[in-house]
Amino acid sequence: MSDLSPSERLAKLAALEEWLEWQLMDTRRRKREAEQAVEDERRRRERAHAELNFKIEPQRAGRDAKLHRGGCNLYTHQLGFITRNDALVALEDDGTPIEPCAICNPLSALGLSA
Repeated sequence: MSDLSPSERLAKLAALEEWLEWQLMDTRRRKREAEQAVEDERRRRERAHAELNFKIEPQRAGRDAKLHRGGCNLYTHQLGFITRNDALVALEDDGTPIEPCAICNPLSALGLSA
């Protein structure tokens, strides 16, 4: 660029700066899209994991404990998920009555009829 006049060099540098700014904005946009895709995939994996498991809402005054599918939004304050086998054992336990959630219908996921 040394064979160019100062005004020509300035014009070329200004054009290069504008192009680099566009490249940076485009790269940042694609990075945000990739970050969102990673977050969406993480949420899908968490949801799939929850749907394969179950959770128990503790017994409260005047109400039996309730069994929910892991993804049921009626009871969101779980300490952790239990497996299918644990859910079956909990339903068979005569010590604490557990009723299935009428909304998420965990019995169908367990292969049991209501």
